[in-house]
Amino acid sequence: MDFKMSYMAEEWSLKMPKGLDLKVLHHPVTMKSVAHLIIAVNRLMTSTSGSVLSTDFQDENLLPIRLKSFLEEESILERTGPPPQFTSRGEIECTVTDSQKRSLVLVQSSMELHAVMLQGGSDDRKVHLNMSTYAHPTPIAETRPVALGIKGTNLYLSCHEDDDKPTLHLEEVTDKNSLTRISAESDMVRFLFYKRDTGLSISSLMSVRCPNWYISTAQDDDQVVEVCQETAPRYRSFNIQRQIKTH
Repeated sequence: MDFKMSYMAEEWSLKMPKGLDLKVLHHPVTMKSVAHLIIAVNRLMTSTSGSVLSTDFQDENLLPIRLKSFLEEESILERTGPPPQFTSRGEIECTVTDSQKRSLVLVQSSMELHAVMLQGGSDDRKVHLNMSTYAHPTPIAETRPVALGIKGTNLYLSCHEDDDKPTLHLEEVTDKNSLTRISAESDMVRFLFYKRDTGLSISSLMSVRCPNWYISTAQDDDQVVEVCQETAPRYRSFNIQRQIKTH
């Protein structure tokens, strides 16, 4: 850092307006200080005002340049601001079947969801999902961010990479309030999926964390629910039916 700053100071000194010299009396200790220095020097180097080019240039002439540099940095900080957030807007209970009318069933021994063709009288095996909907910080047409939790548990579907390959998981979330607001830059986006409606109650579910990877079911019955890309020979469309709560 010291060598690089000394080299930069020498380079800047050669490019200063005639009659001016640049000396860095102490090295900036933060990147913010470096930014102030670079902005101020660039203003001096590009200035064509008479006061800067004159040999009568005094310390007080630096004040407007320094002030403008501070204002410019503050403007940049205001424009960038904090990272955008996904904000929860509500929760609905629903059931999910794939395009082959197979229901999602929780396999406790492996902590996996399977797509199963249930026979009559076996409806109690299907899972009900609590689907939380979110306001998107930068809305995408025809999509709605959602989080999918299994009713009666603390288990939520999540997607993240294992050995550089996106995989679907069931994760326990003990503090559900942590899902109320999710920073777009946080690891918590692994719990979010873009729900895109393609027909009446028919939707696809794409991972927010791993774009172009979709929740999907296999061609064979009673196989694990996974994520895949569009070219994979798997089913990616689901019938999501809202359940009306009765009292």
